[in-house]
Order: sequence, then C-alpha cells, then structure tokens
Amino acid sequence: MVLDSHRKEADPFLMPMARRLRHVEPNTLTWIAFVFAVLAGIFFYLGNRWFLLLAAVCILLNALLDALDGKVAKITGKTTKRGDFLDHTLDRYADVFIIGGIMLSVHCDWFIGLLAMLGVIFASYMGTQSQALGCRRDYGGILGRADRLAILILVPLIQFLAFFYMNGKIWLFTPLEYAMIWFAFAGHVTAVQRGLRTWEALGKRT
Repeated sequence: MVLDSHRKEADPFLMPMARRLRHVEPNTLTWIAFVFAVLAGIFFYLGNRWFLLLAAVCILLNALLDALDGKVAKITGKTTKRGDFLDHTLDRYADVFIIGGIMLSVHCDWFIGLLAMLGVIFASYMGTQSQALGCRRDYGGILGRADRLAILILVPLIQFLAFFYMNGKIWLFTPLEYAMIWFAFAGHVTAVQRGLRTWEALGKRT
C-alpha cells in the first residue's frame, strides 16, 4: 500500500478546496495541521476509548490540511523553500506527537511504540536526505506518510470496536500495537529502500 504514488489522483477533490482557501496563508494551514496532530497525540495518550474516535478525526484533518497547504501555495504562487522547510519540519514533529501519544497510552507497549517511532523517523530522514544531497525527494518505499496516516485513521476505529467485542485485543496484541509493529518493520525497510536508491543515484554522478 503506497498511497504517496497516487497523490495526483486526489487533485480533483483537493483543488476545489484549495481554491476556496486561496486567501489563507499556506504556512497557516501547515500550523493548523500540526495542531491537529498534537491533539491526536493527546487523545491517544488519554486512553479513553471514545478519545480514539477524536484522535482519528484529528488525524484525518491533519492529513487533509497537510495536503492542502502545498496546493494553496501552488495556485497562489506562494511556493517557497521556507514553506517547504516548515512543512517537512512540522511533519516530523507531528509524527512524534502522534506515535508518542500511542506509545505512552494504555493501547500500546512503550517498547513497540519506540520501535515504530524509530522506523518512521528513519524512513522520513532518508527521504529528505536524498533531497539534501541533490537528488529527488524520495517518497517511495513500502510505507510512505500517506500510508501511515491512512492506517492511523482506520486502526483507532478498529481499536474502538475491539474494546466492545474482544477486550481491546486481537489475539496477542491490540490493533494499535499491530499498526506500530508494522510501522517498525515497514519503516526500516522503507529507510533501506530509499537509502539504496540515493546511494545508486549518487554513484551515477561520480
């Protein structure tokens, strides 16, 4: 599941919304998206089953606004390196707040959450490091950010239902723990995939 490779397919839905928001500064949308990520992390941390629904809604809004800020910047001619820098920086902090909230909650073992956070951070780092070295920004691999956000919207809903029907767990782990295990594995695999592509691209320049 690599949703990042299908970003342009969402344009018919996103562009009309972006045009309506053209009077809003793109960086303002970036900050608002970040606020929703922080709220999602807090809702996860608080642990109440009903807060899982609020966390999912906050992540959905974070994903939507994170997609719209770049669209608004393009249609208004306000695309800047500073805006791109802010967007990527807050995306990383958003990842930390969301996964950190899960890691420290009753829904997940902290060590599983820690492995997930490392996988996500390293995958993101390798993508931006490719760009920093003069190659293209690498969104590839088996776990892109769009994939993570889609999982983080869906799995809390499964976790919510699990409380009513399966005492919060499915076999050995909670649904959120399964998601974090996938993030840990797929995140590091994605980091390796991106690293190898960058290594190969740099080799062609020598």
